[in-house]
Amino acid sequence: MGTSYMTNPVIFLIDTLVSLYILAVVLRFLLQWTRADFYNPISQFLVKITHPPLKFLRRFVPSIGKIDTSSIVLALVLQMIADFSILMLKGVVVSIPALVVLSFTQLVSLLINIFIFAVFARAILSWFDSGSYNSATSLLQSLTEPVLNMCRKVIPDLGGMDLSPLIALVALQLAKMMILPPLNELASIIG
Repeated sequence: MGTSYMTNPVIFLIDTLVSLYILAVVLRFLLQWTRADFYNPISQFLVKITHPPLKFLRRFVPSIGKIDTSSIVLALVLQMIADFSILMLKGVVVSIPALVVLSFTQLVSLLINIFIFAVFARAILSWFDSGSYNSATSLLQSLTEPVLNMCRKVIPDLGGMDLSPLIALVALQLAKMMILPPLNELASIIG
């Protein structure tokens, strides 16, 4: 009884703490990839909390163009450690290839969710545009602009009505529905 009593709180703590740090690493990767304002206070916070492990990893994992591969490797390794720890606490044994696929699937889901929430938040904030500078709004704009620009190329101009956030949200949700189930199925087959 003692083991199962403490298992759920430990799993919760591992999942929460590691997930928050992975979110910081992925956000840093995305903001760097979209060339967001480096001097933004939120960007500075993300850089400071993710710098030590990334500085170490960059010695061994070079960037590919403007893609910071060390951030991707760090996020994947952290996700794998968290997944392995949680599965071990639950008494589930999984092969390393299945663990890699499972962790990769969770990172893809996180990426899609970040864009879904960012586009949604930007759409809501556009209704309340105060005209003043806001560091969070600035980063949302930098993060979502590449996705919204792709959508604007697909839909015609509707006389001042920007439907690109709606199209982006539908496309992101479809991507989630089409990409994640095959990856989960692959993890269970390999498992």
